Amino acid sequence: MFATAIVTSLLLAHCEPASLESRVKPFIDAHKGKVAVAVKNLATGETWSHNADEVMQTASLIKVAIMVEAYRQADSKTLDLGKMVTLTKDDKVQGSGILTSHFSDGASFPVRDAVRLMMVYSDNTATNLVLDQVGIKNVNATMAKLGFPETRINAKVFKGSTTSVDPERTKKYSLGSTTANDMVKLLELIQTEKAASAESCKAMLGHMKACTDKDTVMRFLPAGTIVAHKGGATNQVRTNAAIIYVPDAEDKKKAIPVALCVLTNENADQRWVIDNAGQLIVAKIGKAVYDHFQKK
Repeated sequence: MFATAIVTSLLLAHCEPASLESRVKPFIDAHKGKVAVAVKNLATGETWSHNADEVMQTASLIKVAIMVEAYRQADSKTLDLGKMVTLTKDDKVQGSGILTSHFSDGASFPVRDAVRLMMVYSDNTATNLVLDQVGIKNVNATMAKLGFPETRINAKVFKGSTTSVDPERTKKYSLGSTTANDMVKLLELIQTEKAASAESCKAMLGHMKACTDKDTVMRFLPAGTIVAHKGGATNQVRTNAAIIYVPDAEDKKKAIPVALCVLTNENADQRWVIDNAGQLIVAKIGKAVYDHFQKK
C-alpha cells in the first residue's frame, strides 16, 4: 500500500503542469547580471515576480511613459497630436530610429507621427521631438500621479548633459528608471483603457503592436502571436515590457492578455549581437510565460 501511494504521488506530480516559477527561475539563475521580472495574467489576476520592486535602468523602455503622457495631454486638449513639428539638424541624435539617417533637415510631420516613430522604431530623435512638446517633468508628474514615482525619465535622449532634470538620477540610471511591477501595472492601465481615454489607449496599443523589434520577447513565440511591446538596450542593459495575447486553450477565438516586464541591468554580455544574453533571457522568459498560460 505504501509503495503504491508513493508511485501514485509521483505520477500525479509528473502530470501536474509546471509552475511559472519553475519555468522562469532557471533563466534568471543562469543570467550574469541583475534581473527583475513581473508577470500578470490580466484576465485571471494570476501574478508572479522576481525582484519586481527594484528600481532599475530602462533604456528606451521609458518611452512607454512618454507615450502615455502625450496621449493624456491630447485627451485634455493641452497637446494637439496633429500639430506639425519640423526636424532640424540640431534635433538629430544617434542610436535607434530612422529620422536621423533617412529624413532631411526641414522635414515636417505631426506630433502623432513622432510618437509612432518613437514606439515602432524606438526613434531617439522622434523621442526628443515628443519631449519638446510634452515636457520631461510632466511625464514624471503623471507617472507619480498614476502611482509610479520610480518610473521617471531624466533627460532627452543623448542630451543628458544639457537637458537633465535630475543630474543625480541621470548619473545613476542614465535615461530613465522603473520597476518591473510598475511597468506591468502601467501596461494593465493601457490594456484596460484606464491610462487615458479609450480611444487613446487603443492607439497606444496599436503603436506597441507595430513595434519592429522581433529579436527579444517575440523571438521564440509561435508565428502570428500578437504582442504589444517596447524594449530598450544599452551596453549593459536589455529591457522589455509586453502584453502577450495568448490564445485561449478552450476558445481559440479568444486571447488572454498577459502583461510581462523583464529588466536586466549590469549584464556581463555587452555584445551587440542577436544572441546577446540579455536579449535571450527576455526571449526565453517570453516563451515560458506564453507556454504557461497557453496550456491552462
